[in-house]
Amino acid sequence: MNSFSYIRAADPAEAVSQLAQQSNGKFVAGGTNLFDLMKENIEQPPYVIDINRLDLARIEPLPQGGLRLGALVTNADTAWNELVEQNYPLLSKAILAGASPQLRNMATNGGNPLQRTRCYYFYDHATPCNKREPGTGCSALNGFNRIHAILGTSEHCIATHPSDMCVALRALGARVNIKGVNGERTIDFADLHRLPGDAPHLDNNLEHGDLITSIDLPEKQFKTNVAYLKLRDRQSYAFALVSVAVALEMNGDQILEARVALGGVAHKPWRDEAAEEQLKGQPATADHFKAFADTVLSGAIGYGHNTFKIELAKRAIVRALTTAAAQSVEEPSSQPLV
Repeated sequence: MNSFSYIRAADPAEAVSQLAQQSNGKFVAGGTNLFDLMKENIEQPPYVIDINRLDLARIEPLPQGGLRLGALVTNADTAWNELVEQNYPLLSKAILAGASPQLRNMATNGGNPLQRTRCYYFYDHATPCNKREPGTGCSALNGFNRIHAILGTSEHCIATHPSDMCVALRALGARVNIKGVNGERTIDFADLHRLPGDAPHLDNNLEHGDLITSIDLPEKQFKTNVAYLKLRDRQSYAFALVSVAVALEMNGDQILEARVALGGVAHKPWRDEAAEEQLKGQPATADHFKAFADTVLSGAIGYGHNTFKIELAKRAIVRALTTAAAQSVEEPSSQPLV
């Protein structure tokens, strides 16, 4: 790890101002990904700005409904928060499927969406990588690409985004609040991350100096018919080969609304809102789920070692939808407690 200067920010305005003055500086909170990148010399920031003292560590209801997740609330505290568990159980399930308890106790809501890919070639300085060094090539295209993307890829990069939390946020339709050098703004979570295109070194659409201050969950809640399925090489502490976040609004066995997001398959959490329309008004049957999965994966491309992911993703979608549709609200017991 190279030497760097450490700065502690007292408030969001100071944090943004300090980073704006340092062209290669980085914010740090939990540091669960940044410090690894620094140790591997992937990131070499000359300035690290500590934002842990900022007043961004609360979860609170929004006046118009919904819930605001402070950027410095840890993933663990978010997953176990009573309001999240009761009203947005999909998010709680997704967070608890990610990383390890130790990492969830450190990782923050603002940092989780900004973690970088776990592509082997990105971490290997001996191989070309457009994400690490733009213009050098993508070693994964013709290399060992078992964990790599099958949707939204380009000839320049087939890396995937590693977050579980972000898959649920994409399904729920969250929004991200940002403070930058030009003031404050809010963007849809769908617009936070980028597909690789011809600039895979850019993971997201934030501008230099931007600080995520909070994430807003919408007023619309999916409390019952939800599922998060994560398929991985081992049950504990592994990134997804394919993950599926499902939130359904049901009337009996009829689907009134469907939200389905995928992880482990693209450079960003993947959601096909047009395909979701074909489930509206339909009974929750395996045939409808299979047809939906075929539509979502119709543009998928395999690169050899990861071609199995196409069929795996289809089956995962059907399984997650089936699980979500089968959930029901527990009826209160009519028997007295003794």
